Amino acid sequence: MLPPPNYPRIKVVNSFHELVTTPFAGGVNALCWPRTLAGDFGEVVERLGAGEGIVTLDDTRLRSLPVSAAGRAAIELMLEDLRLLREHGRDPALNCVHEYLRDENPGPIAADVFSFHADRAPVEADTWLCTYHGPASEGLRNDEAQRRVDIPEIRAELLRLFGGEDDEAFREYLSGHSYDLHYAAVPKARPFSFGVGNLWRIAVEWPGGVVPPCVHRAPEGGGGVRLLLIS
Repeated sequence: MLPPPNYPRIKVVNSFHELVTTPFAGGVNALCWPRTLAGDFGEVVERLGAGEGIVTLDDTRLRSLPVSAAGRAAIELMLEDLRLLREHGRDPALNCVHEYLRDENPGPIAADVFSFHADRAPVEADTWLCTYHGPASEGLRNDEAQRRVDIPEIRAELLRLFGGEDDEAFREYLSGHSYDLHYAAVPKARPFSFGVGNLWRIAVEWPGGVVPPCVHRAPEGGGGVRLLLIS
């Protein structure tokens, strides 16, 4: 289920072409192409079998799976998305996610995918996401998110661990550990779901960016195996 059409920061488009060509502007930092996909993605997951962690699927393995016509339709849809992104100059990955690793030494900030975070790049970039099966990614409006490094008690603990002053060197320390990319939801925040089947293009933090990066996270809790496209 998508946020309402007037939800700030999100613009809904009607095609892959619009997804590629629509600029991030006017505060909009997430573009969504809503889709209801045919095919049995659950069967694909079942045929892939048990696994651990994150398994990246190649085209050959997908095509070789013994599936029904509905399973084959699901595979062809995923392969088509991969093809479109490759033709657009991207290097997408299709992952079968059995489980994500947790930050084993989180300290004041757990810097893993279950934490609301933004992506960062040294040059112009964006992130593409689609959940085909399983629990979907979640987003958070920027005005409902606070950088964890700006929360006084967390910043004080980070300074203690850093062992220095709140200066440029400290800010480089925060950036080097990606602590400055993680966010907390403010009271009464309303996270939204990216939904299943929808293809998203979201803004990242980069030196020339004109909009704030899209804050998002992997879904917490159960829900089973995910089939996730990411680029």
